[in-house]
Amino acid sequence: MKKIIDIYTIKRKPNINRCLSASCILLILLILGSCKVGQQYERPQFDDVSEEFYVKDSVLNDSLAEAAITRDSLMMSHIPWREFIEDSTLIALIDTALVNNIDLQKAMRNMDIGMEYLAQSKANFLPSVNATPAGFRREYYSENYNNYGSNRARRNHGETPPTSLYTERLEYTSALQADWEIDIWGKLRWQKEAARADFMKSQEFKKAVQTELIAEVASTYYNLIMLKSQVEVAEKNYALNDSTYNIVKLQYDAGETTSLALQQTKSQQLKAQSLIPQLERQYTVQENKLNRLLGRSPRAIELTANFDDIQFQEKYKTGVPIELVKNRPDVAMAEYELIAQNARTGVAEALKYPSLSIGAGLGLNSFELENFFDPVSSAFALLNGSIFQPIFNNRKLKTNYRVALTEREIAQLEFKDNLIGAVEDVSNSLTRINKLTQEYKIAQERIEVTQKGLKDAALLFRGGFANYLEVITAQSDALESELNEINTKKQILIANIELYRSLGGGWQ
Repeated sequence: MKKIIDIYTIKRKPNINRCLSASCILLILLILGSCKVGQQYERPQFDDVSEEFYVKDSVLNDSLAEAAITRDSLMMSHIPWREFIEDSTLIALIDTALVNNIDLQKAMRNMDIGMEYLAQSKANFLPSVNATPAGFRREYYSENYNNYGSNRARRNHGETPPTSLYTERLEYTSALQADWEIDIWGKLRWQKEAARADFMKSQEFKKAVQTELIAEVASTYYNLIMLKSQVEVAEKNYALNDSTYNIVKLQYDAGETTSLALQQTKSQQLKAQSLIPQLERQYTVQENKLNRLLGRSPRAIELTANFDDIQFQEKYKTGVPIELVKNRPDVAMAEYELIAQNARTGVAEALKYPSLSIGAGLGLNSFELENFFDPVSSAFALLNGSIFQPIFNNRKLKTNYRVALTEREIAQLEFKDNLIGAVEDVSNSLTRINKLTQEYKIAQERIEVTQKGLKDAALLFRGGFANYLEVITAQSDALESELNEINTKKQILIANIELYRSLGGGWQ
């Protein structure tokens, strides 16, 4: 139901007393407008979110890189990705991805949509103006119509109007109308606040996509470098197995060994050979994945970097967990969603109270075309106001408000969960780096042992002091240790990228 107060209506001549009354009512309503509803947003304080990142044995004095984890004013996430990544080939690939990646382009389009809605929310504070440059209206009635014989019909046609399809009304109009809703309770302000938070959320989403994209491109690139290096190791190992097989075959031809030795050596050779296409298949899959991240169809990617020359980060400056609110786009998105939900709660509350609208019109109106352009006799001006007060739908509005309050609580829990998840990501990345560093040192020591064992086995075999099984075992052990060392180094490089991403780096 609505209650309507006519503030001012003019037809040719103004009424000053009514105008003054309308002005007083308007002034009172504007004063009431200072009583805004809704709750101003304040960032919640989570006492159960720690002030430090939990990392067990975070400093390894005997590690290869001596990874020192510090709280520093210059955090890793504040380092631009071009400075964090030093590989020129990888930088060029990331540049291409930032221009052509489809997901990133979609995120930017979402930002455009958010900007449009924000502009629309700002325009809600302004009057809506509509124009009717030229209007024509003619009403035809007949004898059986319930309006037959009305005063208007007699005025237009005398005491004996036509019985069928006579002109009852003829009107020429040209008008300009304006409507303005006064934001008494802050409904429009809260709508603008929600739109602004949604726009900022779309900005953070774009940052999140960019951060994820840079991490994904770097990880895929390191996978390619690793697989390329592993293929080289596999080819070298196959050459060793082939040499061993030729020696065993010569021994077999000379009657110095059995066919079993020849068969087992051949089997080991084929096993080493089959590893090469397996690694090449994985390489092609990763290469195609990287091309898709770059926004293009599959093609060869030239890699110039040497895996052995790639260095690790030496120091990790993490800052404190609360900094993740500013640095992590996903955490910032959760907070902006909380801000937007808080604003929607304000809108839901404002809808329970009366709303004031003011309308105005100015134009020309005449039933005779020859008098239409006479501004004295055909001009009209209208000014009216309406107060809408919900009554019978109050239960619906109250429900909407209570639902909005609950949704705001859910958004706050989501914000907290995202913050805890971000802290967990950083702790996991730091732990992963430290433990992988230990594994890498062990893997290097193992390579030294297996390479020495491989050389010794080859010399003893040629001198007749070792059999083919010992040589095969040494070769297999050496291959496994080399592949493991390459894989562990790759995991450390990716863990560095993951730490950078989990701290919110990559969008600066």
